[in-house]
Amino acid sequence: MSALTITDLHVDVLTETGPKEILKGVNLTIREGEVHAIMGPNGSGKSTLAYSLAGHPKYVITSGSVLLDDVELTKLDVTERAKAGLFLAMQYPIEVPGVSVANFLRTAKTALSGEAPKVRTWVKEVNAAMDQLGLDHSFASRSLNEGFSGGEKKRNEIVQLELLQPKFAVLDETDSGLDIDALRIVSEGVNRYMASGNHGTLLITHYTRILNYITPDFVHVFVDGRVIAEGGPELAANLEAEGYDRFLKMARVDV
Repeated sequence: MSALTITDLHVDVLTETGPKEILKGVNLTIREGEVHAIMGPNGSGKSTLAYSLAGHPKYVITSGSVLLDDVELTKLDVTERAKAGLFLAMQYPIEVPGVSVANFLRTAKTALSGEAPKVRTWVKEVNAAMDQLGLDHSFASRSLNEGFSGGEKKRNEIVQLELLQPKFAVLDETDSGLDIDALRIVSEGVNRYMASGNHGTLLITHYTRILNYITPDFVHVFVDGRVIAEGGPELAANLEAEGYDRFLKMARVDV
């Protein structure tokens, strides 16, 4: 069974005044077929975890391990991590002027599979994915994310997820900035991805509203750079009702 295993992960962020430790020993295992939700207050390190897993150079792994099956991701660069089967949907997808969505997708697919997809078949697949995410086919010829609304950028991230079919997806606040309809459409895309193969998802969110559409197998409370509590979907409901105060107190006591 495929798994993404994070063991005692410590990460520093490079700042103007020097490195600052953000992740302080994260332990988490995501197996194929599982959806894990990470919830926590602002500044707890959730996005740092996402970017550290993907290999962003601003985030320095000082110790610990990240295994995707038997591949140690911490030794690999961003491209190699993607080829190993890791995907990151960013909270703020970047704009890439001059690179069309269609060219980006085909280049990414070629890099992952080792051969270019057949043009006629690929165009049909791209159009079908865009239809399911509510994007007009004209988006394929536009520069990647340039001039897209926030919701369109998030939908385009899920188009990539469905077409590239990575082993594990890390979704960093994919629900932020989405209206009700876009939230439903994006969530349906994630559910299709999970149903289409032996995949796993790490879903990072502040709110429970996306969990009304994507049911997590496990919920983890993230405070001060580490997992402070774990449970099932009922834990998310508890957070919605009571907030993070008792978990913040737990973190202070543990220190």
